[in-house]
Amino acid sequence: MQPIKFQPLLKSTLWGGNKIIPFKHLDSNQQQVGESWEISGVKDNETIVAEGPLKGKSLNEIVREMKDSLVGTENYKRFGDEFPLLIKFIDARQDLSIQVHPTDEIAKRQGKRRGKTEMWYIMPSDKEAKLYSGLQRQITPEEYKELVENDTICDALSQYEVSEGDVFFLPAGRIHAIGTGCFLAEIQQTSDVTYRIYDFKRKDKDGNYRELHTKEAAESINYQVERDYRTHYHAMKNEGVSLVECPYFSTAVYDLDEPMTLDYSELDSFVILIGIGGAGIITDNEGNTTSLNAGETILIPATTQSIHVSGTLKFLETYV
Repeated sequence: MQPIKFQPLLKSTLWGGNKIIPFKHLDSNQQQVGESWEISGVKDNETIVAEGPLKGKSLNEIVREMKDSLVGTENYKRFGDEFPLLIKFIDARQDLSIQVHPTDEIAKRQGKRRGKTEMWYIMPSDKEAKLYSGLQRQITPEEYKELVENDTICDALSQYEVSEGDVFFLPAGRIHAIGTGCFLAEIQQTSDVTYRIYDFKRKDKDGNYRELHTKEAAESINYQVERDYRTHYHAMKNEGVSLVECPYFSTAVYDLDEPMTLDYSELDSFVILIGIGGAGIITDNEGNTTSLNAGETILIPATTQSIHVSGTLKFLETYV
């Protein structure tokens, strides 16, 4: 089994910008691309294998065919035929809505399959780029509803100016929003459950306000206040630096300018590599070779024992 590349799903949005097409070096005239779904098993939004012997098959098809050989023994027991992670690039020309995702437990109570925990890695963004993450002061569920009704919910949120390399972990229950000018990579549970809290009184292309989910969101918010919602880490060259460790994924960043071998022989999981800078060559222990450039994402099957990375390359590594 060799590393797998997928055709990205490009999604034009009201708030989409112009960074994704050139970053991925795509020959496309598509406008206002807000998201590139790099690896997705979400129903009706499944990514398709781009090349090699599996070309033309969907991610869910190859999970069903290869089972634990692709995702790992424990992952297959836990998730079955559903691939557990969704990988995106996001480019925001305007503020996205203020939103929250429920935990698995709350989502099931609300009749959903599962909740959503995610993380952001900030890529080269506009100089004034900002985002919201977490509450900056204590509020009650009742106050939350009043703040939404009075258009002042943003006053209760922590806002951050961001630059390349910043990381934000967003456990289920944390209020958040991507702000104007942000360009980022997002790693999340495979889930489409999003509760929109506030949308700045914007109207869609048909002139209608988008639906808000005030009640469901109130049930899902974690009202605990933290001092700092940014993930702090020390960037280093030529070694993996851990960014997030949680029950849903583990993510590290590598910034390489010399060859490195990554040993996965003790890891019972697939691995996803997300190119965020430079260019390199990935060679697995069976001799299969593929490129990994900025803007590309590859899926390494669970049967792979090791990979050798060469080139000048910066990438995120994530697995379950």
